[in-house]
Amino acid sequence: MQIAVLTFDGFNELDSFVAAAILNRMRAQGWIAHITSPTQEVTSMNGVTVRRQRPLEFAAEADAVLIGSGIKSGEIARDAGMLSRIRLDPARQLIGAQCSGTLLLAKLGLIGNLPACTDLTTKPWVIEAGVTVVDAPFVAHGNVATAGGCLASQYLATWMIARGASVRDAEEAMHYVAPVGEKALYTDRALSVVRPFIEQEALVAA
Repeated sequence: MQIAVLTFDGFNELDSFVAAAILNRMRAQGWIAHITSPTQEVTSMNGVTVRRQRPLEFAAEADAVLIGSGIKSGEIARDAGMLSRIRLDPARQLIGAQCSGTLLLAKLGLIGNLPACTDLTTKPWVIEAGVTVVDAPFVAHGNVATAGGCLASQYLATWMIARGASVRDAEEAMHYVAPVGEKALYTDRALSVVRPFIEQEALVAA
C-alpha cells in the first residue's frame, strides 16, 4: 500500500506526522506513507521545514491519500492551478482528509452533500463550500473519510489500516503507539470510533 500524505506549506505537524507514523507501522506488510508536497521543501505552521518524499502528482498513483490541514488551506482552496495537480479517484483509492483538508476535499468535488468532519476554525468555510458539517471526530462514506481536530489523525490512520488490511492490524498499530498503561483504553477508543463505518462498508460489499 503506497500512501500519499499531502503536506502543504503551513502544514499542521500533527496531521501529517502522526498519521504517517501510525501507517508506517505496516511497513512489514509493504505499506509506506510518503510526505507528498507540491515543492521540494515545505515549512509547517510552527516553522519546521521538511523535504518531501514524493511530488504532489504522486497522489494520482497512490493506493491511498491523506490530506492534512494547515494555515494556508484557504489559499490552496482558491488556487485552481494547485487543485488541478491533485487527481484523486475514490473508486480506486482510500481517501481521508483532516480539519482544513476537508475544505480541499470539498473543492475537489469529493464530498458533495455528504456529512463531513472538520475543525471549528474551518467549519464556516466548509459549510460555505456546500458541505454539511457534523459535530463528530470522524465519519466515512465508502472510500472517503473526514476527521476533525488535530488528534483525530489517529482515527484516519486506524480506519485506513482497517480498510486496507484488517481490524486486527489496525488494533496492533494503535496498541504500539498508545501510551503505556493506557494501551487498551486508546486502542478500544480508536476502534470504537471507526468500527461502525468498517462494518457498514462490509454490509454494503456483501
